[in-house]
Amino acid sequence: MPANLTPEYLHAEKRFKAAQTGSEKLDALEEMLATIPKHKGTEKMQADIKRRMAKVRGELQHKGGPARGAAVPHIEKQGAGQVVLIGAPNTGKSLLVRKLTHATPEVAEYPFTTRLPCPGMMPFEDIQIQLVDLPPVHPQSLESWLPQVIRYADAALLVVDLGAPDLLDEIETTVGQLEKSRILLRHQPLLDRPAGLPAGTATPAGCIALPTLLVANKRDMPGAGENASALEELYRGRFPMISVSADSGEGLEDLKRAIFTRLDILRVYTKAPGKKADYTAPYVLKRGATVVTLAERVHKDLAQSFRYARVWGHGKFEGQMVQRDYALVDRDVIELHC
Repeated sequence: MPANLTPEYLHAEKRFKAAQTGSEKLDALEEMLATIPKHKGTEKMQADIKRRMAKVRGELQHKGGPARGAAVPHIEKQGAGQVVLIGAPNTGKSLLVRKLTHATPEVAEYPFTTRLPCPGMMPFEDIQIQLVDLPPVHPQSLESWLPQVIRYADAALLVVDLGAPDLLDEIETTVGQLEKSRILLRHQPLLDRPAGLPAGTATPAGCIALPTLLVANKRDMPGAGENASALEELYRGRFPMISVSADSGEGLEDLKRAIFTRLDILRVYTKAPGKKADYTAPYVLKRGATVVTLAERVHKDLAQSFRYARVWGHGKFEGQMVQRDYALVDRDVIELHC
């Protein structure tokens, strides 16, 4: 299977080859891992990148290299996707992670409480989604490793405080600070482009376009409703938005659904002929995946040997026969026939 490497990956690979220091190499390798297409044809390449990342980290620690290189936290991806929480200080990111997962990040009234990433698993129906609480994205106190961690994620929650007097400035500061690190927060269905560029402009080489959900927190505070309406109107078409209250729990169930949607994934269940479907552990695939993609996940050789599939799902008659290029739908039940 061809690798079909993206321009972003090739640009990161070029940066790696030109890197002079361990920290520069690690930065380029993490970008390579984030931008490489995830399919069977690149599995060995992904493994090789991870081995090189581990080697560079080890060398930096052994040599007592720059703090940036030696102290870059690595959060192993778990569950159906990794979603990072970003934003200005005191927007309620840590409390959201506490309420949505079993993680226990420190929560306090003073800014810059969070200094290291804190992951937790959020249950959503029959899957788990990893949320990662992060230090604030702020020009006065931006952790040097933070852009690397954000770049590696599958999606982001841009968390804002509806009661903040400089709310709009905080949003634009966060977006602008990440653009300096070649991370572009975007509305998933739109063309990838940084703020200010005309429609149709492609993502600049070396940049990461990260699907982003604008989370307007503290909606239970006085005046928050008007601020939320104005914010939604202002950012319509740029970011999808949802208003919640981490403190009272208002809107958190809707937020879970919105996070699932931002990840652009689907769940597929399998069954053997004559048997009941296994609903305990769905296969999680990117939206647009076909029956062939599922077959590759079930077993690496099955994609070549199976002849057709039967599907049970919404809008189909039970056991409808479909071909190899059938595009899967969330909650489809698939029976593969060799």
